[in-house]
Amino acid sequence: MAKDYYGILGVSREASDDEIKRAYRKLARQYHPDVNPDAAAQEKFKDINAAYEVLSDDRKRQIVDLGGDPLAPGGGGGGPGGPGEAGPFVGFQDIMDAFFGGAAGGGGRGPRPRTRPGSDAILRLELDLPETAFGVEAPITVDTAVLCTTCSGAGTAAGTHPETCEACGGRGEVQSVQRTFLGQVVSARPCTACQGHGTTIPNPCPTCAGDGRVRTRRSLTVKIPAGVEDGMRIRLAQQGEVGPGGGTAGDLYVEIHERPHDVFSRKGDDLHCRVAVPMTTAALGTRLTIKTLDSEEPVDVKAGTQPGSMLRLRARGVPHLRGTGRGDLFVHLDVRTPTKLDADQEQMLREFAQTRGEEVAELTKQGGFFSRMRDAFNGHA
Repeated sequence: MAKDYYGILGVSREASDDEIKRAYRKLARQYHPDVNPDAAAQEKFKDINAAYEVLSDDRKRQIVDLGGDPLAPGGGGGGPGGPGEAGPFVGFQDIMDAFFGGAAGGGGRGPRPRTRPGSDAILRLELDLPETAFGVEAPITVDTAVLCTTCSGAGTAAGTHPETCEACGGRGEVQSVQRTFLGQVVSARPCTACQGHGTTIPNPCPTCAGDGRVRTRRSLTVKIPAGVEDGMRIRLAQQGEVGPGGGTAGDLYVEIHERPHDVFSRKGDDLHCRVAVPMTTAALGTRLTIKTLDSEEPVDVKAGTQPGSMLRLRARGVPHLRGTGRGDLFVHLDVRTPTKLDADQEQMLREFAQTRGEEVAELTKQGGFFSRMRDAFNGHA
């Protein structure tokens, strides 16, 4: 059964080339082995690469649209008619080759280049609130593929060069004559001896084993602009994986993760904090000194401040990422009522309540609500 390559990339069958490419890059960043070492993720990454290989090739995509699978094994190069002739039954791939570039004297795509673009990479970077607010130059370490300095990406040992493949004569593909219900056709397949490159490397570079790149750990410094938020990504062009054969490196994306702050919480460019105020202070009013991210600001608490009141300090929040100015700092006041009073303090509060004409409810051993309910049932006046 043919694979659902559209489903693997999460695109519709009418998706454009750009949509397919964007979907591939997004999934590759999520499931790349450098980012997600889980075995299941690595298998998923292989399927993603296979789907992109098929859907980014017009010929292979047309095979998929007709119900076939261009990567599935089918047909063969040998049969009862000799090494150049197949048996009477061949695969769907072979039939499609006859109509889309592989029939009648070849017409294949030619050898596949050894040099290919590299993949993008993603790195998680944790920062504190002051660093995301005001920016920072952060050192990072990334494990990635870099150009092999021994062979400069050629993949060959010193003094040697790739040689023309003897199996395909440098074409990168081999042809076979096959009999189908449509008649005799000629189909072309990538050469297995050279993997479709048209050349072989008999003496590979001892450092990179012919790949033209090696894995190493690099140290970089990334400049974090002021005002970045949690989850944002910073793109470092061509700092990702170097491609096979020394191909152009992909991009490195640094994903920002902001650590929780002990005092402030952030909503966009605004900051919020809570300050405890004693009941008497809220009633009488006072002046507080609030320590912001980068300064100390005096704040007036008006007499009679109620629980849940909020004070606003303009332009003391996080600088705007784009443009000038800053967000605001909102100070939420928690008016605290004392939980324990000694006899003198309680008497003072009662006298204060009497001067204001406020009724003070008393619960005594005999005068409580439940005591009065009990007396009512027992017939006491």
